Amino acid sequence: MNSPSPAAPQATRRSRALLAIAIVVTLLAWASAFVVIRGVAPHVPGGALALGRLMVGTVALGVIALAQRAWLRPTRREWIQVAVYGVAWFGAYNVALNLAEHSLDAGTTAMIVNIGPILIALGAGAFLGEGIPRWLAIGAAVAFLGVVLIGLATSLANARGIDPIGVIWSLVAAVTYATGVLVQKPAIRRLPAAQVTFLGCLIGMLACLPFLGQLISSLATAPVSAILGVVYLGIVPTALGFSAWAYALQRTPAGRLSVSTYIVPPLAIVLGVIFFGEIPVPLAIVGGVICLIGVALSRRRELARSPRAQAVTSVGENLPE
Repeated sequence: MNSPSPAAPQATRRSRALLAIAIVVTLLAWASAFVVIRGVAPHVPGGALALGRLMVGTVALGVIALAQRAWLRPTRREWIQVAVYGVAWFGAYNVALNLAEHSLDAGTTAMIVNIGPILIALGAGAFLGEGIPRWLAIGAAVAFLGVVLIGLATSLANARGIDPIGVIWSLVAAVTYATGVLVQKPAIRRLPAAQVTFLGCLIGMLACLPFLGQLISSLATAPVSAILGVVYLGIVPTALGFSAWAYALQRTPAGRLSVSTYIVPPLAIVLGVIFFGEIPVPLAIVGGVICLIGVALSRRRELARSPRAQAVTSVGENLPE
């Protein structure tokens, strides 16, 4: 029997480290988007902001895709998957999220949008054959409870009623977010992640072109800080964040990875404190802690499985499909 190569554990550790870095980058980039959108929204309408963000993101992602020099011709089925991914997540999600934040506070918006990970976990189990492990279901439920507490705390602190139009836009964002992930996962099984992300952003940008006139007129009167905010949204949350997400999604089940995004609302609150001086109420802090506990629970493995089976799964989840 051949002994394992010393290089194998090292490669596994490196793969796990890169995966962890990709997840952290994604969460930080997407959390920062909530803060920047809040600052830019008074100067750039929702649809125009989505188009501007995607225009910058398409250029940045195009550079990343060209630098990797890996391009495969999509099949007809893959083209459909990429098209749905682009229109749903890059196009519709960004427009809906921007419009929701015009009428709802960030906590309430995050609470509703973060229905998405539950939809993803259920959809991945039903359509992608991932199943719904017990600890994933428990972790998702606990983390969602934390998000509910954050949204409730923020709403009470702001003494605002919940705008039904904002709720509708937030629900649209949640559904399109989940749809995008569920069609992206099979698309990146064969196609390079950078290629799929670039094409998705390009397609989303094309879908938002009807807002071009609105974008031009709003940028003509917007302050420099708002214009820089649009550029930031295109480079960091879009190009960097979505690239890191695609890298992680290739190596992690969609349901398990999506639950990690429950950390985004607590991170957004921390960033809000730093940049806007918004001190969260105690209930929001409790909600953030519960979110972290839920994510930790979702990462647990079934104890009934043998150590060997657990080791094989651990390695498999950190290697490309």
